[in-house]
Amino acid sequence: MVRDLVTVVGGGLAGSEAAWQLARRGIPVRLVEMRPLQPTPAHQTDRLGELVCSNSFRSASLDAAVGLLKEEMRALGSVIMAVADRTAVPAGSALAVDRERFAAELTAVICAHPEITVVRQELTALPEGLAIVATGPLTSPTMSRCLQQRLGEGYLYFYDAIAPIVTGESVDHDIAFAASRYGKGGADYLNCPLSRDEYYRFIDAVRSADTVPTKAFERCVYFEGCMPIEEMARRGPDTLAFGPMRPVGLIDPRTGQRPFAAVQLRRDNQAGTLFNMVGFQTKMTYPEQRRVFRMIPGLEHAEFVRLGSLHRNTFVNAPRLLQPTLQLIDHPQTFLAGQLIGVEGYVESAAAGLLAAINASCVVQGAACLVPPATTALGALVRYITDRSRRDFQPMNANYGLFPPLPGRERGRDKRRRLAERARQDLDAWIARHAIEPPLRQVGGAGSA
Repeated sequence: MVRDLVTVVGGGLAGSEAAWQLARRGIPVRLVEMRPLQPTPAHQTDRLGELVCSNSFRSASLDAAVGLLKEEMRALGSVIMAVADRTAVPAGSALAVDRERFAAELTAVICAHPEITVVRQELTALPEGLAIVATGPLTSPTMSRCLQQRLGEGYLYFYDAIAPIVTGESVDHDIAFAASRYGKGGADYLNCPLSRDEYYRFIDAVRSADTVPTKAFERCVYFEGCMPIEEMARRGPDTLAFGPMRPVGLIDPRTGQRPFAAVQLRRDNQAGTLFNMVGFQTKMTYPEQRRVFRMIPGLEHAEFVRLGSLHRNTFVNAPRLLQPTLQLIDHPQTFLAGQLIGVEGYVESAAAGLLAAINASCVVQGAACLVPPATTALGALVRYITDRSRRDFQPMNANYGLFPPLPGRERGRDKRRRLAERARQDLDAWIARHAIEPPLRQVGGAGSA
């Protein structure tokens, strides 16, 4: 039994995944999480893996690269995917979870493992020895200074916005109708339809609404996947109609026709009592959010249990700092993982933690570290963020545009399916060639493996 201790800093998705992967390989882990002693601007509890933005892990279909990445993580024994699958709520063709159950179950699983010691404190220095730093986009100022000293490299900043949540009973179901776009996955969303006049009145209100001022020290660079709606509206009056309010694939049963625009509400918990306003990240002030969002048909009397907000996300210049193994180039005993390295999304963050743990275990065992095939979703993403030729680095989701091309001229769904088939074959061969641990059969108490 290997007894070398690995320190994992950060108890989010990446840190929790990393700690679990190390522990199931018999490696003792010290998992350090600063909450609740040191809060963040977005977290509300002390639970591990708390989801502070959407409750969606995005598409579950292999037509999307993030769906393929989920399958790769399951093949590699991901605890995050196992718990997400167990706490899933209906969400059409997406995987969404009951956020409270997800964090509670993940915390219980991690804390019950005999090889994991959870320490609640804020570190004032980077750990000595082998470590995985997965402090996430809300890295504390203290840890930021520690990393700055270690890296000798400036940080980049972007902003991630949280969408509001409303109670299901406060939605007017005589107006909002249940449906998924094109009927995919069942009637899992509530849709609030807008006429042309209603839409443009709403856009005018969004563009004129008061917003929370940006602090002087903050540099405003938005990631496209989390653009605040007021920023989208400023790009043009029709931007939202072609973005989160696009009505394609929806038919209003009251009229039998497609609405001019629509706001989709997605279940935020298993019971269906809470709904997330899909794509409605915002920096509007709280009073303005209540006023403007209640202009949406069906939400005139909406009860908001959480209003939108905007917080600074921190990530490093990964192409300059990281090896494809997720080790720091100048400090190979230190791994970085999660959104801190510039991957964007829950699944991508957890996948980075998984890879960092696989390679930290290789270091413990005196073996060579591993890089997933570039033809896999995980390998393609890692190759992108560690490409030394990249100059203007910005966060990236898993997407098929990152994959090496296929021979032939397939397009669309046929191409994506062939990319997915190649990826799964190459991942299976990689797992077998390097004797990587088999997938989890069960995730529960301390003895699960």
